[in-house]
Amino acid sequence: MSTQKTNACLFLAALIWGLAFVAQQMGMDYLEPFSFNGIRFLIGSVILLPVIFYSDQKRKLYLKEVPPLDKKLLLIAGLWCGIPLAFASAVQQIALVYSPAGKVGFLTAMYILVVPILGIFFRKKITPNIWIGVLIAVAGMYLLCMSGGFTLTKGDSFAIFCAFIFALQIMAIDHYSPKTDVLRLACLEFFIASVINLFFAFLLETPTLSGISHAILPLLYTGVLSSGVAYTLQVVAQKYAQPTIAALLMSLESVFSVLGGWLILHQNLSLRETFGCVLMFAAIILAQLPEKK
Repeated sequence: MSTQKTNACLFLAALIWGLAFVAQQMGMDYLEPFSFNGIRFLIGSVILLPVIFYSDQKRKLYLKEVPPLDKKLLLIAGLWCGIPLAFASAVQQIALVYSPAGKVGFLTAMYILVVPILGIFFRKKITPNIWIGVLIAVAGMYLLCMSGGFTLTKGDSFAIFCAFIFALQIMAIDHYSPKTDVLRLACLEFFIASVINLFFAFLLETPTLSGISHAILPLLYTGVLSSGVAYTLQVVAQKYAQPTIAALLMSLESVFSVLGGWLILHQNLSLRETFGCVLMFAAIILAQLPEKK
């Protein structure tokens, strides 16, 4: 895949994810968090089945011998990617109950700073840009979340926790996507995330057919586009993209989430919160700049 196509895939994924915050918040009017996520990831998994079938037929047509698939590796990869996706999406959905879509979008984007910090435990070098970015992001979070002093709202706390779990999911995809079939990995990842969310939905919530029918448009958007399309674009693109460019492009979801909340849900941020968003986005960009040699 060319660099232009890879970057286009990540940009489109960020756009879809950013607007998905609006759809997720609208869906919460009718379904509880685990129920909503369980159904949306099930839709995302099912929608990929014909894509996988078409891809297999195309490979058989152009390749004389199709290499065998390591099913054990695929299952392990699906579990390592699907479990954090399940819990990160659930925590994010809970955060949307208490905080606006734009704020949750920006706090979720903190995963781009969390990923290199977690890399310390794997003995990866952390550049000065990243440390400066972390400090700026902390200042941005303070302006965005702590308008009443040194207190976090419940929604803000969930969104920040969500960023840490998403960081684990991104690291898992970086590790496994070059080693197995990316479409099957995405499909299995969604299915595992769906099973986990549906388990907790029937255990802790009361999903109804009426709620599902009323939330059908948000479910279709997040199931088909946010899950089926955007997460698949992420898995495919991360196989070829430079990590710096990939992280920077995916961070644009935070901008699109604010724009979506403003245009569609009429959620206005205060001047203080807006400046906090600007600082956080600047931190995200700074953290991804290559170090001068």
